[in-house]
Amino acid sequence: MSLLDLTPDELLTTTRSVRKRLDLTRPVPLELVKECIRVALQAPSGSNRQTWHWIVVTDAEQRAAIGRYYQRAVRAYLESEGSCASLYPDDPERHAVQKRVGSSVAHLGDRMGDVPVLVIPCLDVSAAPEYNEAGKWASVIPAAWSYMLAARARRLGTAWTTLHLMYEKEIAELLGLPEGIVQAALIPTAFSLGTDFKPAVRQPLEQVLHIDSW
Repeated sequence: MSLLDLTPDELLTTTRSVRKRLDLTRPVPLELVKECIRVALQAPSGSNRQTWHWIVVTDAEQRAAIGRYYQRAVRAYLESEGSCASLYPDDPERHAVQKRVGSSVAHLGDRMGDVPVLVIPCLDVSAAPEYNEAGKWASVIPAAWSYMLAARARRLGTAWTTLHLMYEKEIAELLGLPEGIVQAALIPTAFSLGTDFKPAVRQPLEQVLHIDSW
């Protein structure tokens, strides 16, 4: 499959969390997922340990089971005070954006089990040195983001999700993960309905940039 004609900046600024525009009816070739993971394996990791592992779930029953856990977690999250849909109530414009995000999260929550491929990047922490949490997760999160960028270039939609970790132990048992293997995310993967994604509205640089000191 040919890659989308995107510059590096276009790829980086238009790789979105795709929830409502995932094609749930079109199979995703496993080889295409493997291509994306091969790209991801070029990402940096702490001390070049490369202690990541990738669980690719295509079995319908397993996807459905994970989807049920995810749906339960999403419903609990959207009813909580920290829900994305409840943020910035004093800023009408930004709150409206958050309401749309909440609707998108709910949509995926009801359909996660129908997504053709679920990718779970994991990290082997069984022999990891005790440094800090940032160092630990920095050994898998860049690779997972690289996977999502590679998927976008191949006309696949993805979304970074972690709500399934409310049921981390149950899903670990379902997938037969050995002790010491921890899950970093759950990345639904499907062909996107259209590829015309655009940069999102973000805070102005001046509000978040600090040079030399705060």
